Amino acid sequence: MSDDEIAARPPRRWHIAVFLAPAVAVYTALMIVPLVDTLRLSLFTTVDNQSVFVGFTNFVTLFGDLRWSKSFWNALQNNVVFFIIHMMIQNPVGIALAAMLSVPRLKGRTFYRTAIFLPTMLSFVIVGFVWKLILSPIWGVAPGILGALGLKFLFGPWLGLESSALITLSLISVWQFVGIPMMLIYAALLAIPEEVIEAAELDGITGVGQFFKIKLPLVLPTVGIVSILTFVGNFNAFDLVYTAQGAMAGPNFSTDLLGTYLYRTFFGFQLQLGDQNMGATIATMMFLIILTGVMIYLFAIQTRMRRYQL
Repeated sequence: MSDDEIAARPPRRWHIAVFLAPAVAVYTALMIVPLVDTLRLSLFTTVDNQSVFVGFTNFVTLFGDLRWSKSFWNALQNNVVFFIIHMMIQNPVGIALAAMLSVPRLKGRTFYRTAIFLPTMLSFVIVGFVWKLILSPIWGVAPGILGALGLKFLFGPWLGLESSALITLSLISVWQFVGIPMMLIYAALLAIPEEVIEAAELDGITGVGQFFKIKLPLVLPTVGIVSILTFVGNFNAFDLVYTAQGAMAGPNFSTDLLGTYLYRTFFGFQLQLGDQNMGATIATMMFLIILTGVMIYLFAIQTRMRRYQL
């Protein structure tokens, strides 16, 4: 090979691999290896303290045995309700807050932005414990506040009723995390070029009409990202339910999510013995559900958004 050919070859950028190696190693050790081992555990069972390969028998048990399937479908149904409430309340409220904060003439934007985003930085333990105190019928402040407004008849032990416990926890989660979609969409609104806004104003499109006709279509990709982040986060939810309602996800498993069901199955709780293989089976199903949702977003919704932008 001549010197000219060697000089014409693009240089090998080994420094990229060097910089990526630590992150790849940490991600592999903390994410990829546990995931692969979880998938492996779901295909085995323990007999006489020996691990025995059983293929998809654990999955057949999960869906075929009434004792397992009833709890699984109940947790999945609760998870779907948990997700729908976030999509119907958290994300629209986040969009509305971002739209209001993006108004140039709004005074105190920094304070409002900080105050709304602050709960996202609080620990799940703090949020669950504080809200449990607030909503307590005995020593909570909620009955007093509603009484001062003449609305005490609306108060009830919302966390203690099967019909309202899941909705109450969902709304608490919405309160805690509404700052995330607000900030993401707010950043996207600020990134809209001024030329586009000026052109809309020249055409007489201002105010609310400008937001819905101009700004909202431009930030739809960000709305899509917020939606898929909400989906993944909700189907991994565990901390808030565990903190507020315990591992049994009471009352009568009405707030049981896939995360709490996985916890009880894998580690055991009270008189229930832990079963790592069945726990891994539930974790595998959670992974497949989340993977399916992400793939639908990437290959259906995201593809259409790209075509729309083009």
